[in-house]
Amino acid sequence: MISLLIKGNHIDHFDYVIITFAQNFETPTLTNFMLFFTEVGSGSSIHIFAFIIFILFYFFLKYRVELLLFIIVLLSSHYLFRALKHMFQRSRPDLHRLVEIGGYSFPSGHATNAICIYGILTFVLWRHIPSLAGRFLLLSLSTFMILAIGISRVYLGVHYPSDVLAGYFAGGCLLTIVIWSYHFALVKIK
Repeated sequence: MISLLIKGNHIDHFDYVIITFAQNFETPTLTNFMLFFTEVGSGSSIHIFAFIIFILFYFFLKYRVELLLFIIVLLSSHYLFRALKHMFQRSRPDLHRLVEIGGYSFPSGHATNAICIYGILTFVLWRHIPSLAGRFLLLSLSTFMILAIGISRVYLGVHYPSDVLAGYFAGGCLLTIVIWSYHFALVKIK
């Protein structure tokens, strides 16, 4: 749906209003905060994070099947947003950019990766956290990270809000398919 609006330029007004609104709050402190979350969602940070998850899941927690799910989602997310960027080839915003970056804009790879990575971690860890408070904390932290990474991309002027929403949607669909497939495979095994 968002991609159809993008192709027809029907969503431009929404995008520019939101970007302008977000950048009205620009301060050096907030910019540093947003740069931090953009870096947390960057490829190099994701590689380090994935390596830590690999060590924890494989060696310490012995979550071998969950590790496989994490790897599938991580790799699929990367290739999904790359393919979509190549398909749509939307230029980045030409408004006030606080950082310069190349490549296409739609969908946001940061947003796609954020919802996939934090979503699959929430799914995996949820089953191993018995307390309601622990689950609430897990869900709150994951939601915060997903939103902070996406908002940082709009604030910094490197993505339109519709890019971030499309990234969330694409990643959410991928995550749903992987989790559904996992449940389907478990039912088949039993």
